[in-house]
Amino acid sequence: MKILWIDLNSSYAHSSLALPALHAQIASNQDIEWIKVSATINENIGMIVDNIYRYHPDILAATAWLFNHEQLLHICTRLKALLPQSCLILGGPEFLGDNEAYLRNHPFVNCVFRGEGEEAFPQWLSCWNQPEQWAHIPGLCYIDSQQQYKDNGIARVQNFQALVPPEESYFFNWDKPFVQLETTRGCFNTCAFCVSGGEKPVRTLPIEQIRERLRLIHQHGIRNVRVLDRTFNYNTRRAKELLQLFLEFSPDIRFHLEIHPALLSEELKEELKQLPQGLLHLEAGIQSLHAPVLECSRRMGKLEDALEGLKFLCSLPNMETHADLIAGLPLYHLAEIFEDIRTLAEYQAGEIQLESLKLLPGTEMRRRASELGICYSPYPPYEVLQTNEISCNELQTARRLSRLLDGFYNVPAWQALTRTFILTDRYFLNNFLTYLTEKNFIDQPMSLEKRGLILYEYCKLNYPQYLTDASIAWIEAGMSLKKLPAERVRTKRQIPPTDWKVIYGQYKPTLRLCFLPVDETLEHGHWFGFESEIQMSKPVFRAYS
Repeated sequence: MKILWIDLNSSYAHSSLALPALHAQIASNQDIEWIKVSATINENIGMIVDNIYRYHPDILAATAWLFNHEQLLHICTRLKALLPQSCLILGGPEFLGDNEAYLRNHPFVNCVFRGEGEEAFPQWLSCWNQPEQWAHIPGLCYIDSQQQYKDNGIARVQNFQALVPPEESYFFNWDKPFVQLETTRGCFNTCAFCVSGGEKPVRTLPIEQIRERLRLIHQHGIRNVRVLDRTFNYNTRRAKELLQLFLEFSPDIRFHLEIHPALLSEELKEELKQLPQGLLHLEAGIQSLHAPVLECSRRMGKLEDALEGLKFLCSLPNMETHADLIAGLPLYHLAEIFEDIRTLAEYQAGEIQLESLKLLPGTEMRRRASELGICYSPYPPYEVLQTNEISCNELQTARRLSRLLDGFYNVPAWQALTRTFILTDRYFLNNFLTYLTEKNFIDQPMSLEKRGLILYEYCKLNYPQYLTDASIAWIEAGMSLKKLPAERVRTKRQIPPTDWKVIYGQYKPTLRLCFLPVDETLEHGHWFGFESEIQMSKPVFRAYS
């Protein structure tokens, strides 16, 4: 038997765990020949099909999700035309809902799989070419020989900790900048927009088992681990055990976690305070800072607890916390989104991610879309088009606002200046977004330098009192001292003053100095020192006189 896995990703920076997770369970079966063809959604479909066709596999398998589904269908239609005898099975989050219409509209797909496949997929392989035996395979959905739709429910792995880890599969990719480590499966939360909402029971791996997997990951020199745990801190005792485990791999590995700010116990707060710099990168799922929105979305936890927890996380100097908002949630107005961004900026969130709601198959919110007044696209990525509270035009404003945040707030070089404008001027976000839109900047690719130039010019027009701050941001980002934001900088034959207050670095005579005066008298200003010998673009020394 020859299985070919179509490994289609959005980019080569990402890879799915599906193949190594499934392969690891049956890798010892010598009767199965496994082949993987990898590609991205931006590659030529004809070339991908040609690469797959030459193998003439018995089984074609792939995982379908939001951003690869459309291209995957184009590939599969061509392959089934060329290889009509091959059996095509698809799985993944795209099939968590009702699959009858999908199978009838795409008759070239032999069957789709709903749920967790490590235990059920090997069962299907034992009878893949005998559809009359498919009725007992958990999670399998298909059209039988009598054209009747058969739905075998959803597959749940019963013994999660007994699974062979995906890292033991030779398909596990060690070449990516990060790896994913699934420590928990299922979620205690009930978020109506999430495919894991209400996914019970929650199953966890023992700490010792996680330790062994981390040792293997460490041996491969991996520096970043994304911990797949829907809510890391749902259990304080376990969260503390995991933090102690992560410390064993500090400073070699950085851990990316999802954390629920409303569920932070005082005990866990104390643990987080003590962690070394850079050990954790936190994603705080807040979604909205308005209680009716969270209640309608069935998000657990009180809003006041979430705000208190988020403020605490953002105040920690030893880690960075990113906060997520979702435009298009029912009861969420555009004005409230602007308001929430200002609040998160005030909290000093490390990043503010604004995403558009997508009504995913199998979610409660998709089932209740009509009741909730949500209009959404029937095709991937199923984005919300309008709700009772936010119009189609306003959702496009939210999309552009997300671009603004990614381009300016979420970039370390321009974050402090952007945050200053947000907090100083209540209407900065609205006005700056209008400016970027009218200038046709908002949907164009912008280099770091271009964004700095835009911000400086906008500052010059609207906030001249902050021009010095804008110039400092430009210099510290390593930008050219010959461009407009450095127009007041003096670079030639600068002699250090007899007295200055050092802000960072250590002065030495070999440094190349430049001076940014704060007024026309030239008596006071900011000094920056650059390494002349190694031509570093960013200053290594700063002082004020």
